[in-house]
Amino acid sequence: MDIVLFITQLLVVLGCIVMGTRSSGVGLGLWGGAGVAILVFVFGIAPGSPPVDALLIVLSVVLASSMMQSAGGIDWMVSIAAKLIARSPKQITIIAPLVSFLFAAGAGTSNILYPLLPVIQDLSYRNGVRPSRPLSLSVVATGVALACSPVSAAMAAMVTLTDTAPWNFELVDILKVTIPAAIVGIIISGIFVNKLGKDIADDPEIQARIADGTIPAPSANAAEVRAEVTVTAAGRNAAIIFLLGVGAIVAFGLFKGMRPLDASGDPVAMTPIIEIVMFVVGTLILLISRPKVSEIPTMTVFKAGMVSAIALFGLAWLTDTFLGAHATLIAEGVGGLVSAAPWIFALGIFLVCVLTTSQSTATRTIVPIGLAAGIPLGLLSGMWAGAFAGIYLLPTNGSQIAAANFDHSGSTKLGTKLVDHSFFLPTLILAVTTIAAGALFGVLWGG
Repeated sequence: MDIVLFITQLLVVLGCIVMGTRSSGVGLGLWGGAGVAILVFVFGIAPGSPPVDALLIVLSVVLASSMMQSAGGIDWMVSIAAKLIARSPKQITIIAPLVSFLFAAGAGTSNILYPLLPVIQDLSYRNGVRPSRPLSLSVVATGVALACSPVSAAMAAMVTLTDTAPWNFELVDILKVTIPAAIVGIIISGIFVNKLGKDIADDPEIQARIADGTIPAPSANAAEVRAEVTVTAAGRNAAIIFLLGVGAIVAFGLFKGMRPLDASGDPVAMTPIIEIVMFVVGTLILLISRPKVSEIPTMTVFKAGMVSAIALFGLAWLTDTFLGAHATLIAEGVGGLVSAAPWIFALGIFLVCVLTTSQSTATRTIVPIGLAAGIPLGLLSGMWAGAFAGIYLLPTNGSQIAAANFDHSGSTKLGTKLVDHSFFLPTLILAVTTIAAGALFGVLWGG
């Protein structure tokens, strides 16, 4: 009877996730909340705990990030990224994804990639490199970058789960596994992705476009490519303040002695530290760069962040309610399976990312199962990071659509059969290489 009840309630949870995925956006949060209502009022389960700490981190980071964007900080970061990519155009399939990863991790959002896409496309094509290679891997790299960012919504969810007793696995413990794993994964993936698709000279579709004058022939001698953004001193200052804030968060994580003490005499936990630092960052940007506060709610970072917060609220509350009611059964059953084959945990994160296109939702849904199963925290963190690539397995994300639209050569395709698009193989390759590297680093020094 318990098993039947468990399966019935699990179907409710999965059904709400599927319906939320079909609705997308805030629909994810709404269906999560509806699922909580069904579990509480129909099955009599006590409601779980809403992810308050994670939500507050997301809100504080989104506010600071939006202040930076309004002041022109993201434009300044994009201009720097474009210059870095332009230095080694022949190695663009590795350099562009690494730069995209670095800036997405620093900004805590993959939205920074959008203005970089035409730069990557133009530089690769001019230098005879098939644009789909760097474009596709750059898009996917921003997915794993959020597992390496101290200020992403996914990291907020992860820290609030692991930075508590009995685990006490803090932000820095996670980053020292996820960052090297992602870098190794991107470099290895770049080598493989650089072989995908025909070279420009051998691609009949591209050659036909060149022949009929639709696109020019590749020419590395063309005028220097520049990011199509306006760079200002206010934007530069805002970006520097934000990045210094990110550095401060990492420093507080590395050196507990820097933190003030709480009422019990212990260093203040990282959750409030992140929130405090981000509020200070936002205030400094307001004072120094003077963005228009009235514009903040219109910023793309703010809109995307609010949608993520709502989705996180509903779905995380739903899964916490379900997991709390069946903690023993999950720990003994599913947990035992995950303990015997930890790769199943990575597969779970990957599949939830595919279904919800939300790394924070995947974190709140699957990580508690991994913790209950007793997976070592270092190993768990490494696999968690690599599985984030899953959000790009299907060609449904804005950055994938934008990359295909910016690629005038036509080499970057969205496909028609869900698995025949340009991002499918890069997603699988980066997921496998990063998970493998993460598992290795997690076992070696992750704890």
